[in-house]
Amino acid sequence: MMVIATLRAVSGWRMVCCPAGLLVVAGLLAGGCSSTQPVLYPENAEFLSTLPDVTDQRGRFREVFCAVLEERGETVPDYRPCEAALTRYGAESGGTGRPVDLGKSHRHLVAVVVPGVGFDCFSDWLGMKDTVVDHVRQFGYDMQIIDVESLSSSAANARMIRDSIVAMKGNGRNLVLIGYSKGAPDILEAVVAYPEIRGRIAAVVSAAGAVGGSPSADQATRSQLELLEHWPGADCSTHDGGALESLRPQTRKTFLEQNPLPTDFPYYSLVTCPERDRISSILQHGYKKLSEFDPRNDSQVLFPDEFIPGSSFIGCLNADHWALAVPIERSHPFIGKTAVDQNDYPREALVEALLRFVEDDLDARAGR
Repeated sequence: MMVIATLRAVSGWRMVCCPAGLLVVAGLLAGGCSSTQPVLYPENAEFLSTLPDVTDQRGRFREVFCAVLEERGETVPDYRPCEAALTRYGAESGGTGRPVDLGKSHRHLVAVVVPGVGFDCFSDWLGMKDTVVDHVRQFGYDMQIIDVESLSSSAANARMIRDSIVAMKGNGRNLVLIGYSKGAPDILEAVVAYPEIRGRIAAVVSAAGAVGGSPSADQATRSQLELLEHWPGADCSTHDGGALESLRPQTRKTFLEQNPLPTDFPYYSLVTCPERDRISSILQHGYKKLSEFDPRNDSQVLFPDEFIPGSSFIGCLNADHWALAVPIERSHPFIGKTAVDQNDYPREALVEALLRFVEDDLDARAGR
């Protein structure tokens, strides 16, 4: 989970941003888009062959997401048309043409979200409402967030994920684990280390996940990260201090090389592919720094690092890293009009569409 921590109130707002749980210093720079900027996601690009055994299911996800947006319309917060919500990149797979069921879920899937770095430090300040939970419950789904130590290592959080799943009621295979930012590698370590939880898992999703880490982790320090402990009302003092090490690209590469992922359930990658004009002002600095490695980034994580090996690529979201999951502008409108000025995204509709897509795909795999 990305974090904004105010270090001191000075002219121009000096702030620390925690990209993918990483800390970089950023000012409130109006990094506007120039008309001469190259197209980041050209429709004629060939890139799937460079990804680790990834298959393309974007066409079906587009059918589902578009159907949900069209049906819900402006009754969902931050509504935008489907073409504005999804980025077209390369030769996107075609849809299936099958109808999209917008009724009650028959699998009663539960979205189990693992957030990223800093979530427990600033969650009270963020003041998130249960709007996504309330929305998906209308259709027979459910959602909950697993409490992890947001400044701890992926290994430590994997154990907490394991304990949370074991303690959950029921014994069916209906949990859709969704890892946002560092939450994705935390989940991958959990499913590798604790085979006893695999029977409860229907699917695993990387949502802007730092599966391959982030180059920013190599440029930050543990002492910088621990500044989050001084956030007003922060409750993140318990941790092993290993978050940054877990996010270093070499750490993640070594883990994936040494630990084949279990094949008990499918994996999906939901990737953030923001156009330059959809990146908030405060995140422009992080975007430019990561562009030294790859201009295809969401300001915090590089495009290729968001994919789980062997997963289905289901969506290219036109949203920056924070807009996907951190509704800052809803509870802090002034910041939303200034620093985090591209934070609106139809998250309620997105989570509904994600669960419907997973259910539809599971049914197809089962021959239903």
